[in-house]
Amino acid sequence: RRFLSVVQLNPFPAELVKTLLNEPSSVKVDEVVRYEAGYVVCAVIAGLYLLVVPIAGLCFCCCRCRRRCGGRVKTEHKALACERGTLMAFLLLTTLVLLTGVVCAFVTNQHMHEQVDPSVEAVPEILLSLRGLVSDVPQELQAVAQQFSLPQKRVLEDLDGVGMSIGSTIHTRLRSTVYEVLASVSNLGQALQVSVDHLQALNSTLVELRKGQQDLEPAVREHRERLLALLQEPGCQGCTEAQSRAGALELGADFQKVSPVDDVLHRLRGVPEANFSSMVQEENSTFNALPILAALQTASVVKELKKVVAQRPEGLTTLAEEFPGWEAASRWSRALEEVEERSRPYLKEVQRYEKYRWILGCVLCSAVLLVVVCNLLGLNLGIWGLSAREDPSHSEAKGEAGARFLLIGAGFSFLFAAPLILLVFATFLVGGNVQTLVCQSWESKELYKFADTPGNLPPSMNLSQLLGLKKNISILLAYQQCREGAALWSVLQLNDSYDLEEHLNISQYTAKLQQELQNLKVDMKNLDLLSPAAHRDLEALQSSGIEKIHYSSFLVQIQKPVVNTNMEKLAQELEELARTQGSSVLGQQLQEEAQGLRNLYQERVLPQQSLVVSLEAQEQGSESSLSPFAQVETSGVLDKVTYLKGELPTWATSILRNESECFLTREVGYFSQYVAWVREEVTQRIATCQPLSAALDNGRVVLCDMMADPWNAFWFCLAWCTFFLIPSIIFAVKTSKYFHPIWKRLRLGPYR
Repeated sequence: RRFLSVVQLNPFPAELVKTLLNEPSSVKVDEVVRYEAGYVVCAVIAGLYLLVVPIAGLCFCCCRCRRRCGGRVKTEHKALACERGTLMAFLLLTTLVLLTGVVCAFVTNQHMHEQVDPSVEAVPEILLSLRGLVSDVPQELQAVAQQFSLPQKRVLEDLDGVGMSIGSTIHTRLRSTVYEVLASVSNLGQALQVSVDHLQALNSTLVELRKGQQDLEPAVREHRERLLALLQEPGCQGCTEAQSRAGALELGADFQKVSPVDDVLHRLRGVPEANFSSMVQEENSTFNALPILAALQTASVVKELKKVVAQRPEGLTTLAEEFPGWEAASRWSRALEEVEERSRPYLKEVQRYEKYRWILGCVLCSAVLLVVVCNLLGLNLGIWGLSAREDPSHSEAKGEAGARFLLIGAGFSFLFAAPLILLVFATFLVGGNVQTLVCQSWESKELYKFADTPGNLPPSMNLSQLLGLKKNISILLAYQQCREGAALWSVLQLNDSYDLEEHLNISQYTAKLQQELQNLKVDMKNLDLLSPAAHRDLEALQSSGIEKIHYSSFLVQIQKPVVNTNMEKLAQELEELARTQGSSVLGQQLQEEAQGLRNLYQERVLPQQSLVVSLEAQEQGSESSLSPFAQVETSGVLDKVTYLKGELPTWATSILRNESECFLTREVGYFSQYVAWVREEVTQRIATCQPLSAALDNGRVVLCDMMADPWNAFWFCLAWCTFFLIPSIIFAVKTSKYFHPIWKRLRLGPYR
């Protein structure tokens, strides 16, 4: 990379790439040459190498044929050992450098070969991930729109019980009032029944008392008159005290003075006409069945409401279709799929040509390795030959063999120099430009900045126009946001191109729901509270005048005795007087009067007293069955029933409206939660573009790290070996002279 930074000193050629993308025909060659100046210099060097080294090799072959190159040392001198050692050291060092280079070349060539298959296989995966990103956006939007069925299902479930719920609420709110009125009606009906029964019994007893009084009064009067006549006779002895008691023998209680109840009973004739107990029980049952009644009455409206809820708002229906890039997404998806299909044959070709490149690289690396082996063998044999040269019986075969190996290595160097330099320059030109033009600018984000500059890219490559956006977006900023996991909504700034709130506006949908809810009605006409017969009974009670009965007049007469004088005591006194009288006739008469009083008492007074006792009990029962304010209570109950019958429908309607509004608020809340969820999903979660940044990063890794880096390492190592072949040739040829027998020694050898 440092070498490439020296070769390519120019910055990223923004203007040249802009012209190449927009107007390829107007690209000037001199601009390209100016940018590629470093590569041109390298090309000149490679050309010179390609020209000079083969020519030098050809000349060397010619010289060798004439025995002018690679000959022997003519004479032995003092500096011979030093020269030979120096050349051998330099040759060994050069060979070691070549060995290191060829080992690195082998390794990088193999690494490059191993990276091709994963890189080629990664290309369809990257395209597939991009296609998945493009195709998943519409699918995710459609999935979000289809989730509208969840609040729909919840609302439909609530609608199944809305009638019963509203009826239960109306029943709960009104039951205290209705139960109170029905309890008042029931109590008043029971009191009415008891009062009528008591009044009838009271009136019957009063009639009997009056009749008994009429029968008793003459009899008492006759007995009083007869007793007074007997007791006032001159012959009556000790009759003065009895005479005063007999004078008091008269009726005490006068039931003719008691207030009559006939008029009240006349007005209450046929009352009670209604059975208040069963009526109240029936009204209670009707009122308690209000939830079921409400469910039945609202069934048709609930059915229409379900039809409204089952519909889908138009904005949600077109949420995905009108999303920016919807059409472009399908085009891109098809285009990526087509690119993926078309790239497979080319990728297979890449693998095939890579195999050829790998074989060629192995062959050329083997050639360099062959040169290294020849040099090492030549040095070893040459040194062995030199060490044995002092032995008279030793031949010069080892030195000669070493020299030949060195010359063979030089020959191989001349032979493979041309293909080596050609392979080096071809791979260097491709890999170097990929590294300096693409990888460096990609890693430094210059490519993104270039794409963000207006006018650099042709309209056909403008991302904003391809996506149908109204505002240009920064590719660099979009890439950075995508790496952080941002959604396409914020990355593409879709709020300027797509009115999400318009698609999430469900006001028309909820307005239809509200309009249908206003049709909910609960009719309470079956709840009468008071039947017509019961109403007539209470009106009769109200106008009967029962509160005007003077029960005090009853008490006054009841407290009086039926007869003022104690008739039994008077009869006993008369019997005693009868025994003390001197006249038997008078005594007999007094005895008869005493017996008559006893008979009157037993036959007339005692039954009358029993009726008085019954009258007292009936008066108390009648007075306690209805309060003195019965008329006021009856009027209050009638007024309350009339008021409630008029107000109950209004109250029920008011409660129905409140419950409908609460129901609407709750159901709209479900849809509002869904809308908020959709808004969050679309703007923050759906279509995260992290796969896009990952695809770009993976593409850079595949191209630069997995392909370009081993590619450049391979040509660099191979170039290293190629250029070190020159000193290897020079040192090998120079050193080979010292491994041959010295001419002077060969001529003088036999004489010694």
